Amino acid sequence: MAKTTINAALLYSALDAARQQRQLSWRSLAADIGVSPSLLSRLGNGLKPDTDGFATLVRWLALPAEQFFASDATSGRADQEPDLMAQLAPLLRARKDLNESDVRYLEQVISATVERARAKD
Repeated sequence: MAKTTINAALLYSALDAARQQRQLSWRSLAADIGVSPSLLSRLGNGLKPDTDGFATLVRWLALPAEQFFASDATSGRADQEPDLMAQLAPLLRARKDLNESDVRYLEQVISATVERARAKD
């Protein structure tokens, strides 16, 4: 059975997308989330967060923790693209003109479109 780990690059990418959407510095983002700036810096350097830090980050992103899991076979691969929904979800959730139902609907539409595109490959 493959070991499951946290994909720090993917988590950092989702946080960066949310940070850019909100036009925050990394230090301001850390304060908004309630974590130390050094936690975000370590993520940026490819290090994994501690359990409490990980839980705080994914809860703030309002994304499922599983989205940031990787198995031994995929973690650390330089050619692995960040998950599209991990990048888009924080942007959708940050929109003030979308309610939770709208966000869920758009996530479903985008996910279905990505799956269909992958099936054609």
